[in-house]
Amino acid sequence: MSQEPFRPFPSGPDTPSGLSGLADRLRALPPSCGPVRLIAVDGHAGSGKSTFARHLAAALGGAPVVRLDDVATHEELFDWTARLRAEVLEPLSRGERARYRVYDWVRREFTVRRELAPAHAVVVEGVGAGRRALRPYLACLLWMDLTAGHSWERGRLRDGPELNAFWDDWILAERAHFSADPSRPHAGLLVRAGTEGYEVLPGPGGTAGTP
Repeated sequence: MSQEPFRPFPSGPDTPSGLSGLADRLRALPPSCGPVRLIAVDGHAGSGKSTFARHLAAALGGAPVVRLDDVATHEELFDWTARLRAEVLEPLSRGERARYRVYDWVRREFTVRRELAPAHAVVVEGVGAGRRALRPYLACLLWMDLTAGHSWERGRLRDGPELNAFWDDWILAERAHFSADPSRPHAGLLVRAGTEGYEVLPGPGGTAGTP
């Protein structure tokens, strides 16, 4: 497919229809995890991953979304690969339903289990979604192209001063993670949020599929 910049304007907060062209491109990719096209949305904390993933999932016809915030824990901010592989990736790769535990950040424990059918496309969103261990399972890796500093500032404003201590620890952990295992160089597409929607551009990498 064409590598020209794709600009799906307009697309407001609750109108993901502007992403229909991108969704068509992603649907055309071959399955990457059993029968599933696994689409990763990575980026710095506070960069807008969750909002974009929600819009993209809607454009993909209601594709399921796996939030890495549900998989990570206070003790394992980034050390969750084995759990995600065992509970989500391996079942999907066999064409089976995935059943994974959801972490409660207030109670500091896993409280419920969520089931996930092997849909045509599944979106995985969160910091580290494009990590080295996951890329072989991905049909496409999208990176929210907002600088770390700007992203973290947005995140702090969103969460309020009561979570400042958590953010201090998180930023150190995120820096260490991306220093050892960067995602952006491998992204097939870069996503930039604008005032009226998103601009989607070819990324620096193509190892995880570039539609």
